[in-house]
Amino acid sequence: QVRLVESGGGLVQAGGSLRLSCAASGRTFSSYIMGWFRQGPGKEREFVAAVTWSGGRTYYADSVKGRFTISRDNAKNTVYLQMSSLKPEDTAVYYCAANSRISYYDYQTYDYWGQGTQVTVSS
Repeated sequence: QVRLVESGGGLVQAGGSLRLSCAASGRTFSSYIMGWFRQGPGKEREFVAAVTWSGGRTYYADSVKGRFTISRDNAKNTVYLQMSSLKPEDTAVYYCAANSRISYYDYQTYDYWGQGTQVTVSS
């Protein structure tokens, strides 16, 4: 019932910025936690950030805290990931996900996933 579509990925130079969007449809998301995960080449999928749909409480991985900002626009059913001061190690496929449980960091607890959007940061 839930569909997530990411957009906004691309190629950016180190130190630059990029904003990812995740458009959600299919049901009301007020009870969901929305998260961003990423998977770099040869790496495990890792947590990036999460936000509660209704309350807007945010959570961040230590590796991105201070550089990335997650936000949501309830009226547009869209979650954003504003990425600044990008580093080559941020290069990955970024996935949007929705979680109906009170859990933030473990990708295995998320119920729905988008197809991902590629972010490449050049040095």
